[in-house]
Amino acid sequence: MTDERKFCFVLSVNNEAVFDIALQHIRQLVIPPGYSVDYSKITGSQGLAYAYNTAMHSSNAKYKIYMHQDVLLLNRNFLIDLLRIFSSDSELGMIGVVGARNIPRNGVWWESAEKIGKVLENRGLFAYLQFEDFFSGESVVPVDAIDGLLMATQYDVPWREDLFTGWHFYDVSQSLEFKRRGYKVGIPSQVAPWCLHFMGREHRFDLQAYNYYRDIFLRNYIEFMEVH
Repeated sequence: MTDERKFCFVLSVNNEAVFDIALQHIRQLVIPPGYSVDYSKITGSQGLAYAYNTAMHSSNAKYKIYMHQDVLLLNRNFLIDLLRIFSSDSELGMIGVVGARNIPRNGVWWESAEKIGKVLENRGLFAYLQFEDFFSGESVVPVDAIDGLLMATQYDVPWREDLFTGWHFYDVSQSLEFKRRGYKVGIPSQVAPWCLHFMGREHRFDLQAYNYYRDIFLRNYIEFMEVH
């Protein structure tokens, strides 16, 4: 049975030192009265969709926050904000901190002309990544895709581990799986960035693997590409 007053943080971990720092930040969050917080640590996984499905099925928390192990939450009121946002709109299934209103035909969300959100990054040096600001007064902007650094949900939708067995396109595909089920996906307004993505100098982007899963993504979600 779903626990309507429970949050669960889900992290796939291959670096205990990095995970410990993320967990310290989670433990500093203000917990809404009457709610509880748990976390699910997945190790030894070969892909994020598989890891996240494993955690999703093992936790009864209504609210799940899927995070990279190198994401540090800076907003101590994150859980309060999350609860307020989800409680105000039952059709809102998932939120993130950066993403795109529309996904380009090549499937690369960050090449969209309508990127939304903000985040602090560290790749050896700190950088403030800010996309389009909110000018309409909206508290949550609807998007087609959010980045996988942080994905918070109030409903359970299966991750496509049948298609995405590695580390790419699990996030964009999940955004569209929510939309296929009639839920909205969005980026909330952040006065200051809610989190720091501490990627480090050693972060490497595997272009060959990315393009492999991009081809799979385009074949399976072509209807979303055609409308833009």
